[in-house]
Amino acid sequence: MAEDPEKTQAPVLPDRLPVLPLRGAVVFPLMITPLHVGQARSLRLIQDLGPGNRILGLFAIRGEQIEEPTPSDLYQVGTAANIVQLAHLPDGRVNLVVQGLKRIRLEEIVQQDPYLVARLQPLEEITPTDPETEALRRSALALFVELVGLSPLLPDAFAAAAMNLDEAGPLADFIAAHLNLSLEERQGLLETLNVNARFRQLSIYLTRELDLARIGQKVQAEIREEVDRGQREAFLRRQLGAIQRELGELDERSEELQGLRTKVAEAKMPAEVQKEAEREVDRLGKLPPAAPEYAMIRTYLDWLVSLPWSTETEDRVDIAEAHRILDSDHEDLEKVKERILEFLAVRVLRAEAKGPILCFVGPPGVGKTSLGQSIARALGRRFTRLSLGGIHDEAEIRGHRRTYVGALPGRIIQALRRAGSRNPVVMLDELDKIGMDFRGDPSAALLEVLDPAQNHAFVDHYLDVPFDLSHVLFIGTANITATIPAALLDRLEVIEIPGYTEDQKLAIATNHLLPRQLREHGLTEASLRIPDEALLRIIREYTREAGVRGLEREIAAICRKAARRVAEGARDVIIVRPAEVPEFLGPPKFLPEALEERDEIGVVTGLAWTPVGGDVLFIEASLVPGRGRLVLTGHLGQVMQESARAALTYMRSRADALGIDAAIFDKHDLHVHVPGGAIPKDGPSAGVAIATVIASAATRVPARRRVAMTGEITLRGRVLPVGGIREKVMAADRAGVETVLLPHRNEKDLEDVPERVRQRLHIVFVDHMDEVLKEALPLATPEAAGAGMADGRPS
Repeated sequence: MAEDPEKTQAPVLPDRLPVLPLRGAVVFPLMITPLHVGQARSLRLIQDLGPGNRILGLFAIRGEQIEEPTPSDLYQVGTAANIVQLAHLPDGRVNLVVQGLKRIRLEEIVQQDPYLVARLQPLEEITPTDPETEALRRSALALFVELVGLSPLLPDAFAAAAMNLDEAGPLADFIAAHLNLSLEERQGLLETLNVNARFRQLSIYLTRELDLARIGQKVQAEIREEVDRGQREAFLRRQLGAIQRELGELDERSEELQGLRTKVAEAKMPAEVQKEAEREVDRLGKLPPAAPEYAMIRTYLDWLVSLPWSTETEDRVDIAEAHRILDSDHEDLEKVKERILEFLAVRVLRAEAKGPILCFVGPPGVGKTSLGQSIARALGRRFTRLSLGGIHDEAEIRGHRRTYVGALPGRIIQALRRAGSRNPVVMLDELDKIGMDFRGDPSAALLEVLDPAQNHAFVDHYLDVPFDLSHVLFIGTANITATIPAALLDRLEVIEIPGYTEDQKLAIATNHLLPRQLREHGLTEASLRIPDEALLRIIREYTREAGVRGLEREIAAICRKAARRVAEGARDVIIVRPAEVPEFLGPPKFLPEALEERDEIGVVTGLAWTPVGGDVLFIEASLVPGRGRLVLTGHLGQVMQESARAALTYMRSRADALGIDAAIFDKHDLHVHVPGGAIPKDGPSAGVAIATVIASAATRVPARRRVAMTGEITLRGRVLPVGGIREKVMAADRAGVETVLLPHRNEKDLEDVPERVRQRLHIVFVDHMDEVLKEALPLATPEAAGAGMADGRPS
């Protein structure tokens, strides 16, 4: 407040005054301002002021962080003020109330200790008497009065006090003292001696504050309106509830609707989804419970509120811990583990990166699904599995529209609901077994699900609102890639998981399968032991698979029989020795691939790939009197039949070089048979073996039984590369083969074969059929080859 200038007699200012630095404050002439003094130097200054001399110079400090200001830290223009009230606080500090007297300029510091004393010069403000001054005064007064009316921080008394100030200078200082201005803006107004210039600057500040006050008032009005509307709705609902309770009608239904509204609010849905949910709740409130649509809407709302719209788990990626988890859960698979660790490392460095969709491809039972569980454990995420094998309906992925009876969301949304998190690890199992028919193509619907550029707004047909799938980590599995559509396969990073070797199966059985089955059957190592030799016999004679699923079933069968013996009172430890395995599992189910006892004419050892690993084929050929026909038996596919025709054509073209009478193929029928006739066989990789067995039958030279081979043959005798090298070499090693003939261009594939297997076998790489015959048939010279021929017929 300002004092009436006519009633206040300004005291005479001395030329020297003690200086009190102000932090963050500016005092204007005639204004009464409270101050708080706590610095030691300032307290000493207050203490030294006598009862009749309470005038001091107030100067603002340039920076608020300065603890001990020096003369250079003070503004040069300040205010001489009189202490009108002084109160000592219990903690030693002092509260002052001062009244500004006059603007002063700091001329010279004449004392620095114990406090500042300066020589000062009074400043006179300039007040023009022209009409412009009055116009500026009225404009500023009008703006200030309007601001007082809008701002809740300015009492109405300020407007009345301002209108009672007739002089321009005191009015400008009064307005400046009560505006929300920065220290620099206040100091600028204090230093402006020309009243007209001061009013112009004040008008700018007043206009700014008015704009802010109007915006604030508008925001407050909108908030009040929203609050009032909400309170009004709540009040009306309470009234409605009271009326319904009084009438005994719809009490439970009202509570149900209120519970649904509460669940919608707590689900933290996106604004668009919440608006749709609230609209459906309103529709539900208008329908009678007996209406058919009532149950449909209620089920829809239950799905909406149960989905994890904003619930997610925090990733905790530790590469060392992830490595430990993968090693503890899986034996070997080093390349697969290395790729998974690289995938996790990228997520550590850039969590928001949209990485590739991993797809584990391999035979059944090799641990594809458990690898996904290990990734979830390493990330600290929840895991859910989604089996896609055999689905034909696109609605299984996108959901059914609500117009159908019994409609439900698709499997993707169902999996997220089960996981209870919007960022789980979702395992898409059996991608290679998805079908399609008149109901659509589910694999086409997966294209959007697995595309990071699109799945942030995935719309399920049942929900009909977008759901963000970009936080989900999808991992696929398949046995083969040939049946996965090309567009879907392009979105996947395929990681091949080969079948296990005998040594790996033994390690898995010892470290994982046997301990798990002992726990599940209530046994311990003190009650049942299965030595490694017995486990090897089970692997060789009771299972024939690339994975270990069947092996675990056989171990479980032994554990069941052992559990029965223990339950019947057996006290001694049960040791299953190799010779005792048939007592627990019955006769062997498979006989190991056994080579012939001696080299025979027309029998060659071939190698084949199967979904459960490699196998050894004993391909047979025989020439019988006839008319030059080629007879193929053994359930051979089209490609394998064509390989046999190509092999025969090549052998006929090389008959002279091998000492074979070319007429033999015109006067005899050639019968090629591959045993195991009930098992379908196809592919070009038996071409070199068929050509070799034809050469053996035509030359009457026994083929070496311990030499196995694979490769595709051309009409010119070139040997082309084939697939499944790892599985074929492993099968040759199991069968006791000594030499394996492989296409030269398959040399790079031997990296996947364990080192100990490569050391046991003699592997020969060939480029031409002549090299194959040199290794497989002991032909010294073409004459030796023809020695067994007489009259164009086999002897």
